[in-house]
Amino acid sequence: MKRSKLFVLAAATAFNVLCLAACAQEHAQNERKLSVANTINKTTVLLNNQNNLIPLKELDKKNIASVSLSFNYSSVFDSLANKYDKITSFSADAYKDSVNLNDLEDELKYFNTVLVSIDDKNVANAKYINFINSISKSKSVIISLFGNGTGLKSFDALNTPIIWTAQNSTDAAAIVPQYIFGGIAASNKLTSAFSAKYTIGSGFSTSATRLKYTVPEDAGVNSNNLKEIDAIAAEAISQKAAPGMVVLVAKDGKVIFNKAYGTHTYDSSLPDKVTDIFDLASVTKVTATTPSVMRLFEENKLKLDTNIGAYIPKARTTPMNNIKIREVMLHQAGFIPYIPFHNFVKEGDYSRDSSAAYPTKVADNYYIKKGFFKDFMWPKMLNSPIKTRGQYVYSDISMYVMKDIVEHISEEPLNKYAYENFYKPLGMQTAGFLPRNRFNADQIIPTEDDKYFRKTLLVGYVHDQGAALAGGISGHAGLFSSANDLAIIYQMLLNKGTYGGEEYFKPSTVDMFTSKQSPVSRRGLGFDRWDPDTTKHYPSDLASAQTYGHTGYTGTCVWVDPSRGLVYVFLSNRVNPTVSEKLGNLKIRGRIQDVINKAIDESKK
Repeated sequence: MKRSKLFVLAAATAFNVLCLAACAQEHAQNERKLSVANTINKTTVLLNNQNNLIPLKELDKKNIASVSLSFNYSSVFDSLANKYDKITSFSADAYKDSVNLNDLEDELKYFNTVLVSIDDKNVANAKYINFINSISKSKSVIISLFGNGTGLKSFDALNTPIIWTAQNSTDAAAIVPQYIFGGIAASNKLTSAFSAKYTIGSGFSTSATRLKYTVPEDAGVNSNNLKEIDAIAAEAISQKAAPGMVVLVAKDGKVIFNKAYGTHTYDSSLPDKVTDIFDLASVTKVTATTPSVMRLFEENKLKLDTNIGAYIPKARTTPMNNIKIREVMLHQAGFIPYIPFHNFVKEGDYSRDSSAAYPTKVADNYYIKKGFFKDFMWPKMLNSPIKTRGQYVYSDISMYVMKDIVEHISEEPLNKYAYENFYKPLGMQTAGFLPRNRFNADQIIPTEDDKYFRKTLLVGYVHDQGAALAGGISGHAGLFSSANDLAIIYQMLLNKGTYGGEEYFKPSTVDMFTSKQSPVSRRGLGFDRWDPDTTKHYPSDLASAQTYGHTGYTGTCVWVDPSRGLVYVFLSNRVNPTVSEKLGNLKIRGRIQDVINKAIDESKK
């Protein structure tokens, strides 16, 4: 026994020594990266921005193409641009036989905004300049010029924005798109004259309006202090708490950590990627339904102290009628926690094939009969007993109710309303319901191998049985997203309602919904919060009293801590291959959150 303990201690010591060496190396590398980035930023100038096109606004009205004019680092450029909005990539090299690039111009007919990347070696190419001049007549064009500034004189006749940097490198290609979208503010002026138009002192200033993608050191955080996240993620996977996960950390509007771990399933060779799409489960409540409620509240269309029956005619003859919206949002309406609707499905209610009689897809080869939600599920919820009104009892029925209210007031389905009002204008590309309608199954993380109800591995079909029977769109579950998209919408909330130069909410609305609003629970309106009962250590040991967000049954969470300028996203599929409690028992989400909290607190010393 002694020998094995000594062996473990020796192994752990060796691991720590190796880790310290690796950590120190990573910190040094990131310090160098930051120094390189700072040098690039010092030589980057925004020109011709008299119409304030940069940083881009109103992304919902833009269809963006990125055109590489023989730019060597276009894949890096496009990868960064894609973090902000959907970018379609084109390369002039694919049109070498085209004398004047008319074919390429023709391909751009559906795009109203074109990002052109070119370097000093190619700027003298008359074919390229003619192409830029031609598309500038009908489209909004933004030129990114890399390298020697003498190339600027080629653009003397243009009034389209130009971002010029003296560097022509991978690092520069990752930085320039961030100026275009407002991840980095422009402030520099030309220190040399390059033409009659681009003279000393030329240059425009902008503000940072969106997330920046950078290293921890850029936010004052030492990379060493985040290394433990890797170890906790490895422990989670080895202990079969989840087959894979993605962790994202944004501090002060800067994404400083975004890593994927593990594989889609335990027997899969597909590694998790940071761009993968997860079933968010109850994170839907605060990422789709609650923002929709907030918007309608701000527009004075929804009042928190009005009763349910005022908005839902069908509720007027049910026990729900007199319950106030505020009570529903606080989980104090007295609803029972949930109804296991899948247990009520009987032979004849479903089919393995779709038809007019079985139109609603629940999963692959599983279709529920027409009207199952409207005629059975919804009346059963509306007429469920009110047992605990005034007490805090967390209930999924609350958000079924709020979805219906949002739809009555907005006259739109919840999925469409959330997409049009939030996801599209914010540049969120993956967030939405029914992801199999939009994405390849390989980009979606599988949840449970459902042996009991749907008898299939669930890939892109909501894990929650009630939401699935409702057709995959519900107020409490059904939303899917990547980590980056969640970082965007929660950064908007951390910014008190503003993002990308647009106001989505008034600060007072964000403050009200996210702060403690209940005398009997820790809850905000819709949002979950830090628990003042410190014996619960919720959501983590070191979370501040300002922390708000939500967890999801599938193994997800998003937490915002305004005191630390923090957005923390954790996505996993802990229900694969079947439901397991290990993620919670091992406190994986909270422990990672505290590694981040400690690292931020260390940076303040």
